[in-house]
Amino acid sequence: MPEALAIARQLDLDLVEVAPLANPPVCRIMDYGKYKFDEAQKAKESRRKTTSVGIKEMKYRPKIGPGDFDTKTRQVLKFLNEGHKVKVTIMFRGREVFHPELGKKILDRVAEHVDGTARVESDPRLDGRNMVMVLAPDKRAKQSAAARAAQGDDEVPGPGGGGPAKPAKSGSPGVVGTNGGSPAEAPAAATGDAEPGREEGT
Repeated sequence: MPEALAIARQLDLDLVEVAPLANPPVCRIMDYGKYKFDEAQKAKESRRKTTSVGIKEMKYRPKIGPGDFDTKTRQVLKFLNEGHKVKVTIMFRGREVFHPELGKKILDRVAEHVDGTARVESDPRLDGRNMVMVLAPDKRAKQSAAARAAQGDDEVPGPGGGGPAKPAKSGSPGVVGTNGGSPAEAPAAATGDAEPGREEGT
């Protein structure tokens, strides 16, 4: 230990005891101030990269209009894509509480819109004058949807978009006529021989 301390002082560094219970104790010569600074920077970077995943809430009314429904549901999808769970709450007023089926219908529509992105973690249930449902991101469903999309991109349609292009059929063997139809008949070769049964004149 005294020798190690002398070496550390000679190098103008610190002698840090790493394993005090070992026999003999294990020490390291280092710049302890720089080591502490680097550790603090690593911890700060780690906290910065850590995403705070919590539970968000979106409130609906039983008589919500189509425009408001679409706006709120898009926000629910945004929360789910960011990795948050979403608590969907239906708020009943007055005598609406005696018609829970209206709230259930809204929650079913929300679940249908986020199908493929999220799963229902907690089924709809009455909570006082409210009805609540909890949605959670569904990683498996998102991976399956991404795989299906990638598979669809690989299929290239043929001309006209009706399917893969088919090779053209080859024609019949022989000489093809100039009109592109059936093979043209080759003319008889001119020879010096007379037709059979006919003598040439002298």
